[in-house]
Amino acid sequence: MAVDRGLLAILKAKPGKGDELGAFLRKGRELAAQEEGTVTWYAFRLDDTTYGIFDTFETEEARQAHVNGQIPAALQDVGSDLLAEAPDIRPIDVLAVK
Repeated sequence: MAVDRGLLAILKAKPGKGDELGAFLRKGRELAAQEEGTVTWYAFRLDDTTYGIFDTFETEEARQAHVNGQIPAALQDVGSDLLAEAPDIRPIDVLAVK
């Protein structure tokens, strides 16, 4: 199977909460590693308040399992403390992979 789908989440930290959001995302790697259907999982920072997650999957079932899994639940738990606005989470189609 080919990796042909993913998720892109953009997260805006509250003022002064960027470092905490970054630390939360670093811990998320442990949860992602436990997900059999998640092929790749990246957490990144664009600037002091803008962070993101990009992950890929081979099947729609794997993507939906992730959406309903531990990482989104954990993000919901800390969202009111760390996030300035609701996460912008979008399913994407992967067009090419190396």
